Amino acid sequence: MWLEYLGAEVAGFSIDIPTSPSNFDVLGLENCLSHYLGDIRDIERLAQVIDEFRPEIVFHLAAQPLVRRSYADPVTTFETNTLGTLNLLECVRVRPWIEAAVLITSDKAYRNDEWCWGYRETDALGGHDPYSGSKGCAELIAYSYYHSFLSRAPTRIVTTRAGNVIGGGDWAADRIVPDCIRAWSKGETLDVRNPHSTRPWQHVLEPLGGYLWLGSRLLQQYDGLDGEAFNFGPNPNVDQTVAELLAAMATRWPGVQWQSPEAENEDAPEATLLKLSCDKALFHLGWRAVLDFSEVVTFTVDWYHTWHGGEQDMHGYTLDQIEQYQALANSRGLPWVQQG
Repeated sequence: MWLEYLGAEVAGFSIDIPTSPSNFDVLGLENCLSHYLGDIRDIERLAQVIDEFRPEIVFHLAAQPLVRRSYADPVTTFETNTLGTLNLLECVRVRPWIEAAVLITSDKAYRNDEWCWGYRETDALGGHDPYSGSKGCAELIAYSYYHSFLSRAPTRIVTTRAGNVIGGGDWAADRIVPDCIRAWSKGETLDVRNPHSTRPWQHVLEPLGGYLWLGSRLLQQYDGLDGEAFNFGPNPNVDQTVAELLAAMATRWPGVQWQSPEAENEDAPEATLLKLSCDKALFHLGWRAVLDFSEVVTFTVDWYHTWHGGEQDMHGYTLDQIEQYQALANSRGLPWVQQG
């Protein structure tokens, strides 16, 4: 939607529409882009779509994106997140007319040692759970392909690692914000698994702005970017616990309740502490997060409130949020707004 707002011609490639409701349907995105169905693991179908649309730039976000689902279905997780990345890179490799590719993995690609400082792009990759392991593998595949084939090719590529993203339009299972909205909209009490876990919460527009700015820099052939990895995370003061996120959300959705059930043997453990260092993005791109924690929560909860209130034009409302975000970025001196 943001790309369309900027005047781009957009195509989307996905195996399906994963939830009902979905952001895709609520915003009417099928009317805004060329909509292709296909499996990222099917290289022939992927190549067919790329050849038909002939993109100048590719943003690769196709993934099995859920940690807990990766325990239930590790094979699909690894196939999608590793073979999918391999297929996309192979398509890019033999099509030098593609000018740039931004490959989005995850902050979970880092081997999480639960330390208190932010992970840098040079820190060890890995992962205790299948999802994290698959994202670390995707990064290694991209690194290998770049140095083997693309470092001397006309196509420029980067990988990006973003922190925990929240925002309106997410209805995935086993994510804290959608779980809250599902329960609270019915007047139910939410069971919270890990209230003391700390995450780098950021609104979805934050890393998207970074991806767009990085993509534009690649198209303009800026030095120091090709083949690199970049973190896009929130300001350090936005690293909050799950309980602090719930408390902040409750100020925008009064009367809600949650509880933390008595601890059981966790068969799908997740990391408890995770932070990112975004110094590299600041140095090379002038990028930093725009929103403080209260603004992240306000943007997120107000979107769901508006939808549950029966607003019919969520496309227009979401566009308003993009414009509000850009105005805040401009007022705070972000270069991608001033030069975009």
